[in-house]
Amino acid sequence: MICLSAVALGVAGWARVRSPYETEQGWVQHQPVPFSHKHHVADAGIDCRYCHTSVETSANAGLPATHICMTCHSQLWTGAEVLAPVRESMATGRPLVWHRVSQVPDYVYFNHSIHVDRGVACVECHGRIDTMPLTQRAKPFQMQFCIECHQNPAPHLRPPDKVTQMEPLPWSEADKRRYGARVMAAHSIDPKTLVNCEICHR
Repeated sequence: MICLSAVALGVAGWARVRSPYETEQGWVQHQPVPFSHKHHVADAGIDCRYCHTSVETSANAGLPATHICMTCHSQLWTGAEVLAPVRESMATGRPLVWHRVSQVPDYVYFNHSIHVDRGVACVECHGRIDTMPLTQRAKPFQMQFCIECHQNPAPHLRPPDKVTQMEPLPWSEADKRRYGARVMAAHSIDPKTLVNCEICHR
């Protein structure tokens, strides 16, 4: 009976750690403006890099500054009540405080630019953000999620000019593996080193 209880507790603990309650997968954060990636990406065709300006050059992707929003919204939806915080931010110079949805813990080092440069698409970690009226966390961002990709990166790689494309490439699994193997060889990417602790924990 004690053994059965211990097993039940272990299974319950394992399930909780991987549950949306712990991972926040599928959760939506409150934002100063209810920004719709579906509208801006899928409907308007805005590329991720227009708002996330440092994703190719920095560890952080960057969150959009008010002047980026106002590039369009000084001319479109200029009186919309929902955009009042954006106009106020522009008028006062106080930046909007966006709440990060997809974020690794403080003790994890993650560099957006190296992943983008090697061809890891936005959709790999952020999911089909182009279908989200409100941004939600698409992946668990737990260590196992990262390790699975680091152990077998080839199928997750695509040409760098396709990293912001949300739709799957018209490639077979064999095509993905072949392309990924070429990228790994060109950049000397060795999965054995990618799973070393110091890669992410510095």
